[in-house]
Amino acid sequence: MSFRLAAYAVCVQDGRVLLVHHSSGNWSLPGGKVEHAEDPFDAVIREVAEETGCEAVVERLLGVDSRVIPAAVARAGIAHQNVGVFYRVRITGGRLRPEPNGETTGSVWTPVPEVVRLRRSSLVDVGLALARTLPPTGHAAAVPVGGLVQH
Repeated sequence: MSFRLAAYAVCVQDGRVLLVHHSSGNWSLPGGKVEHAEDPFDAVIREVAEETGCEAVVERLLGVDSRVIPAAVARAGIAHQNVGVFYRVRITGGRLRPEPNGETTGSVWTPVPEVVRLRRSSLVDVGLALARTLPPTGHAAAVPVGGLVQH
């Protein structure tokens, strides 16, 4: 089984959420892999800058999601565990742009009610649910995958 620790930014302002579009065709939250010896807090700020061109500050920890993607549906055909640390962030500067030489082809502010119509990573639903419910334990409930929601 492969393993990945990642940090994700949930930025909701004026009823819109900041989403990034990946070359896979899915919409997702800004974020990604925590590098060796990197703090997830620092990783989420770095990832927002890399993927969107914007500067961000962390406002609070929202929670942690741990999920195992079965080999039958995982990209590499090997079962994969992703542990995602979700932070509420606020954009403080910069300008939206695609990630230079990266997998993010664009980023947009999307009205939250329109998210359900997008082909998106399950991380979007997890992050929005954490931001909405602020669970006291910080544990993310499972999100059904299928249809427009992808791993």
